[in-house]
Amino acid sequence: MRQLLCLLLLCSTGMLHAQTILTGTVTDKKSGHPLEGVSVTLLPNNTGTRTNINGHYRLALPAKGPYTLQASYLGYKTFSTAVNSDTHIDIILEETGLFVKPVEITSLRAGEHAPFTQSTLTAEEIKKQNLGQDLPMLLNQQPGVVVNSDAGTGIGYTGIRVRGSDITRINVTANGIPVNDAESQGTYFVDMPDFASSVSSIQLQRGVGTSTNGAGAFGASLNLSTNDFRDKAYGEISSSFGSFNSWKNTVRAGSGLINGHFTIDARLSKISSDGYIDRASSDLKSFYTSAAYISKNTAIRFNIFSGTEKTYQAWNGVPQDSLKTHRTYNSAGQRSDGTYYNNETDNYQQDNYQLFLNQSLSSKLNFNVALHYTRGKGYYEQYREQDTYAAYGIADPVINGTPVTNTDLIRQLWLDNNFYGSIYSINYKGDRLNWSLGGGWNRYEGGHYGKIIWAQYAIDKDHKYYDLNATKRDVNVYWKGEYKLTSALRLFADLQYRNVKYNIDGFEDNPTLIQHNNYNFFNPKAGITYSLNDQQEVYASFAIGNKEPNRDDFEAALQQTPKAETLRDVEAGYTLHGNNVVLSANVYYMDYKNQLVQTGKLNNVGAYTRTNIPKSYRTGIELQGSTRLGNIFVLGLNAALSQNKVKDFTTYIDNYDTGLQDTATYKNSTIAFSPSFVGGYTLTAKPVKHLEISLLGKYVSRQYMDNTGVKERSLDGYYTNDLRFNYVVPQKLFKELGLSFMLNNIFDKKYSPNGYTYMYTESGKLVNSNGYYPMAGTNFFAGINISF
Repeated sequence: MRQLLCLLLLCSTGMLHAQTILTGTVTDKKSGHPLEGVSVTLLPNNTGTRTNINGHYRLALPAKGPYTLQASYLGYKTFSTAVNSDTHIDIILEETGLFVKPVEITSLRAGEHAPFTQSTLTAEEIKKQNLGQDLPMLLNQQPGVVVNSDAGTGIGYTGIRVRGSDITRINVTANGIPVNDAESQGTYFVDMPDFASSVSSIQLQRGVGTSTNGAGAFGASLNLSTNDFRDKAYGEISSSFGSFNSWKNTVRAGSGLINGHFTIDARLSKISSDGYIDRASSDLKSFYTSAAYISKNTAIRFNIFSGTEKTYQAWNGVPQDSLKTHRTYNSAGQRSDGTYYNNETDNYQQDNYQLFLNQSLSSKLNFNVALHYTRGKGYYEQYREQDTYAAYGIADPVINGTPVTNTDLIRQLWLDNNFYGSIYSINYKGDRLNWSLGGGWNRYEGGHYGKIIWAQYAIDKDHKYYDLNATKRDVNVYWKGEYKLTSALRLFADLQYRNVKYNIDGFEDNPTLIQHNNYNFFNPKAGITYSLNDQQEVYASFAIGNKEPNRDDFEAALQQTPKAETLRDVEAGYTLHGNNVVLSANVYYMDYKNQLVQTGKLNNVGAYTRTNIPKSYRTGIELQGSTRLGNIFVLGLNAALSQNKVKDFTTYIDNYDTGLQDTATYKNSTIAFSPSFVGGYTLTAKPVKHLEISLLGKYVSRQYMDNTGVKERSLDGYYTNDLRFNYVVPQKLFKELGLSFMLNNIFDKKYSPNGYTYMYTESGKLVNSNGYYPMAGTNFFAGINISF
């Protein structure tokens, strides 16, 4: 029923009240040519649009004025003028004379007319909801997105899935620099606390998308940009407080343009929370600094940002038998006497260094090059009861003449990582042909070791019981081009070669298991875009992506070494940018070969690892739209309907009665954590000047926790609602004084967006052992933001 309602609402976006329309054309002062993509905004209500390929814009004028029309475009001076009874205003923009394009590898982003499915969040949209939760939570209203949080609050360890693909299949870059961990291929946003406060825009490409750096995109690409140019000095203080003793304090400042060439920006943040789940506390600190030199043809920028996190572990989830009686239960650190070890924590620091050079060679040709270095070091600590000495390679000690086989101990599992390299792109923009030639060389050096820092008996402090290394080299080169065949028809091609060498010198449980693997991937992409008119466009594309296994997949004997995965992705879509309506609709078919999934099978070294399955697919339709309803309301909607299937799937079940494994085969079963429907809405009202009230809804259908499609091993569907208030206080003391309030899960829905399952046979019966990661009930965040 909710699925039908969402679709009907999306189809009704054309039913609008009649309004006065303001039109015009934006041109370049020097050449007189129209400018596409200029942001044209009505102030102070911040409604706006962007110019089309011919430089035209159309805006609906609310009944009450007066208003100011503002036009801004990167590399041009901001234009402002009063709007009285005008219905047509042409705008001429003048260049700043500085090379102020973002100093980053811009060729990774999908362009305005690229035939790929994507959406973009602006800094203004991020700011409205950025009260301390991790970055994935800010993407909750994007099509096909499902987010989760170990602590239940969105602070600490958080996760995101796009079209059912988890973070290990989502390529993440910051200013074009790879962010995904080279070995696990995941991105740990807990290591980048409050990074959203430094982000100027986020682009989410669903599907394979365009060629990028780092691990292959197998579900989506997430491109984060921080290098925003601001020519005026500024300062900002923001503070927020919320449920579960959650705090966020941020200070930001920037110099503006100094002596016509230099800028400096900085941010300092601290976030803390007790968490909804028992003891799931977080203590997060971060900073961001950026210095730039900008001239007419050259821009150099140096970024340093760092994050430090200490989180009490909540990785174990809540067992099924505790979910109704004690849904905040956390077993991490629990001793047999019922007490808890108070430092069962994860501790990590990640420092990032980025140096960029942008150089304009002519009006049509420029190049970018970047050097980067990421240093990560940290550990998680565990209290262990009655572990055997043999498990740590230690001979049983003899105490008072009696051999002792077991001991209580505290251990730390360490990571000590270095990731560095260089990426580049050469970009040409002509009248008909635009192209980029780019790539990168990146190297990862990972140290894995474990220490015993305390033992009940006979182990020296800081005894190192394993010390293993891994290295990974990733080289890629790509060429992508867009050719304007006619004024309406564009052709797109993208060719990438990627080579990966990955060496693993043993695992904690299998120190003699050595892996040396070399992969050569060719990832071609092609597409077409056709403009029906100034407001409507259709596109279609075909892309191939290849992806190497991650570290855990290799913990198998050599004869069971996993194969690389291949994805063939077909996308087709329609976009409309109307006067009061923005709508996008797309269909997709993602065909997997050798997708790696959990089957429950033990390899011959006794580990549960993912196994290649020959055939599986995802197919669906995604809708996203927004419309103005009269002078007060704006309605935004998104919906994603999909089928996600494994064509032939065999699961392996531990049989405790026989000591062997049983098997069960399924035909056309549903891929784990892939809901058939994900939908959301945002209804925003601006009843009075400076006040914005938004009601946000999210529906996610049933998710199966394994690939069998059995209801007993699934997460119930859920429907939640949040309320958000943003108010700018009229005053003259500060540039802006903003108040924010978020009331999350206003109907106190008890739900879990993430979990795990393990099934086994005991006493002749099949047992389902499920764990859940429940989200908090009704909770709030309140914040204040002061801009100077």
